[in-house]
Amino acid sequence: MTLRLIDLSQEIFQGMSVFPMHQPTFIMTNMTHEDNMKATGSKKLGFSARNLLISEHGGTHCDAVWEYKPSGATIEKMPLEYFWGSAICIDLSHIPPTRYIEPKDLSSALAKSGLSIEKGDILLMYTGHYDRHFGTDKWQTTYSGLSYEAAKWLAEAGVINIGVDAPAIDHPDDLDFSGHLVCGEYDITNTENLCNLHLVVNKRFLYFGLPLKIRDGSGSPIRAVALLEE
Repeated sequence: MTLRLIDLSQEIFQGMSVFPMHQPTFIMTNMTHEDNMKATGSKKLGFSARNLLISEHGGTHCDAVWEYKPSGATIEKMPLEYFWGSAICIDLSHIPPTRYIEPKDLSSALAKSGLSIEKGDILLMYTGHYDRHFGTDKWQTTYSGLSYEAAKWLAEAGVINIGVDAPAIDHPDDLDFSGHLVCGEYDITNTENLCNLHLVVNKRFLYFGLPLKIRDGSGSPIRAVALLEE
């Protein structure tokens, strides 16, 4: 059996696009190789390091239930099974940003994929938004998202983590943040700012998107990957 690892994560860098309500990313030099050698007196080896100032929701990240539900679990208290396991990716790239993703779209995409949702699945939505608009002024403003009914449809089907290749699982026009609202109602998570989903669309695979163990965390940047058998 041959295994292929596919990176589903965006780069972290100063100036990266961050959802407007969150902290912009700053990267600062802590010490250079030369400065460290002067400080230690070493003639052979210097250490270099940088400091990161980054939102818990910067770049490819997952959410703690506590972010959108005050009584929900913070990131370090959530079961790790929410962040790794069997996953499927469905194709919703034909849905325009002018409307919401509805239950009929999910059921149709599932039927076309030949896949089915099993209880405890992680479901990734390939919308094509990253491919079309990452790095443009449309990235944070022009994409589709789940309606309340569609998010509830996924939760009731047994999905424990909803992922997307866009800044949010919600539609930008949705000030009720319906996807997150449903995640709070069902105590499940979601993963945003994924990429390379065209490489796993209509497939079942093993997904890993483990959060940092941040005390009282509302979420965490992750290195999301897919492991496929070939």
